[in-house]
Amino acid sequence: MNKMISSLLFLVCGFACFAQNSQKNSIQARVAEYAYYDLKADMSGLTDDEKQLIPIFVKIADIMDQLFWKQTYGDPADAKKIKDTYARDFFMINYGPWDRLDDNQPFLKDVGPKPDMCNYYPQDITPEEYSTYDDPNKGSLYTVLRRDEEGKLKTVWYRDEYKDEITQVCALLDQAINIAKDPGMKNYLMERKKAFETDEYYDSDIAWMDMKNSNIDFVVGPIENYDDKLNEAKASYEAFILVRDQERSNELSKFIQMLPEIQKIIPCDPKYKTFVPGTSSDLNVYNVVYYAGDCNAGGKTIAINLPNDDRVQAVKGARRLQLRNSMQAKFDKIMLPISKVLIAPEQQQHVNFDAFFWNVTFHEVAHGLGVKETVNGRGSVDDALMTEKTSWEEAKADILGLFIVCHLIEQGEITNITMEDAVTTFIAGIFRSVRFGAADSHGTANMMCFNYLKKMGAFSRGEDGYYRVNYKNALPAIKSWCSKILMVQGEGNYKLAIKLKGELGFIGAELQRDLDRVNEAKIPRDIRFNQGLKVMGL
Repeated sequence: MNKMISSLLFLVCGFACFAQNSQKNSIQARVAEYAYYDLKADMSGLTDDEKQLIPIFVKIADIMDQLFWKQTYGDPADAKKIKDTYARDFFMINYGPWDRLDDNQPFLKDVGPKPDMCNYYPQDITPEEYSTYDDPNKGSLYTVLRRDEEGKLKTVWYRDEYKDEITQVCALLDQAINIAKDPGMKNYLMERKKAFETDEYYDSDIAWMDMKNSNIDFVVGPIENYDDKLNEAKASYEAFILVRDQERSNELSKFIQMLPEIQKIIPCDPKYKTFVPGTSSDLNVYNVVYYAGDCNAGGKTIAINLPNDDRVQAVKGARRLQLRNSMQAKFDKIMLPISKVLIAPEQQQHVNFDAFFWNVTFHEVAHGLGVKETVNGRGSVDDALMTEKTSWEEAKADILGLFIVCHLIEQGEITNITMEDAVTTFIAGIFRSVRFGAADSHGTANMMCFNYLKKMGAFSRGEDGYYRVNYKNALPAIKSWCSKILMVQGEGNYKLAIKLKGELGFIGAELQRDLDRVNEAKIPRDIRFNQGLKVMGL
């Protein structure tokens, strides 16, 4: 465990001095905001070897969980030192003593702010020291920075930093490789093992893209970089175990071939949409049966859009995996109840799961569209926007995804919802996700969208406390916001990105009062899982 974080947490009483009754009740209420859901799926279509693979994947996923604890906090065994059972439970939900859905505010007594660097960097590193440290690998997704015996910075690859755990993972992958019968799955597991051993993930991402016929999927490794708030540069370990819904996947397959044409109709200057998406992409529906690591911390992922590597996307596109059972759980337990509180009664009929499903689906599709390289020589969008890249990418996916859904409805390609359904459900969805707080990139992106669309008259709040969509103004506002985001990304305008986020990416007093009404209605903020082989029925 990092000594700096350890000393911070155990400053007083080793957590024993946790709370007075008011704090206790507050923690109990926050634990209750996570609604339980059983993670299971229909396993009847799996082959015998696929059923044998799942227990091995669970063991690997549990190691990913241990690694994420190391990266984001330290030792999960510290939970045993927390006397209050609710505080201990909340500690495990959040992978540490900071509430991930409340801007990472500490919820234990005498615990300070969550370090931006987590355990990816030395706790005493400064931005100036990082910027002057001359090492081409310092910004790699797969390295940590440490200090040598003289106190100078050094770069350590994940394969060395986490050698014991990676050795265990590779031994388990050998077992899985010997069992797997599907050629695509076998090849992916072989390449993923090499990736863990070398920290070179390109070939395994290509192999994952080529895995077309397996009834199960295993997304595993260091993947997203949301947890690194210092540079958004370091990947966190996580794992998903998925079971394909073949019938619903077949319904989505037609949209893949439409991607190049969809790219052409994006409402922005043509120079910001020169990227040509690959059509080897997948758009599939799965039920998830296991979460571990980063994806299980705080708010739960309900869709996957990978690989993140632009090189792979240029050659193969991306795979967009819709996690239908988790999506349904969030809609039923959270979003629909919120709409009853905040959406005008006469428009509540337009909030439905099908619209939620399409909005989430094309949010993921939108990540692979737009612009990847700046148009003015500033390099990639990610490099140019630096610490702002994630919030702006999520903002793009939010609004561009909604635009695509509206376009496909107009074209008669989506027939089970109306444009009114799509827009109203989207607005209701913002109320769900902004409860994640401004520290979450998705929440920040949603607030920018909320404030921009409101300013443009796409919706308004009545004196009765209900929000009403102005369907006439909505589509022009959606197009305008798409255009502005893609301009910021295409120009790589870091200063403008910060300026607009400051103007738009906040929760105003009026909205906060409305969110307080949602909280008073005791509507969950997110879900947590009963999961494992027993829950799966294996």
